[in-house]
Amino acid sequence: MPWRAREAVAYAALLVTSFERLTGRALLEGDLPPFDLAERLFHHPQPLVSHGTEADPVFRYGNAAALALWHMGWHDFTRLPSRQSAQPDPDIQSDRAALLARALQTGWVADYSGIRISAKGQRFRISDTILWTVTDAQGARHGQAALIGSAVML
Repeated sequence: MPWRAREAVAYAALLVTSFERLTGRALLEGDLPPFDLAERLFHHPQPLVSHGTEADPVFRYGNAAALALWHMGWHDFTRLPSRQSAQPDPDIQSDRAALLARALQTGWVADYSGIRISAKGQRFRISDTILWTVTDAQGARHGQAALIGSAVML
């Protein structure tokens, strides 16, 4: 499983600690060793995705629930520019860009909803989504992540 790779285990810890630092909420319960934390996050029931800091950010993480939602495996998902997770419609892309900018400015945004599209062309609405900027303890930015509260196929 790709989530077992050293880089993925370290990034899972970064996702959890940055979420908790910014929101004051626990993403996972308990103080877990790194490998156990990575496993629990990958199998978390809520879809969780994260992209990097590239000019056109590419997904660098998706847990099992997210991979199922987007109908993709880890290999393909972690090569997908995150903008392609939403329809190319200018209004949808503009809404998505504004959300990402707001999360960069404020650190995190709660209760986001929007339309996304799977690799099979299936549209779905995400809601109750928390988007946050992934930072380390020194404040260096590593990307942005989203914890999806619910998803409904359209």
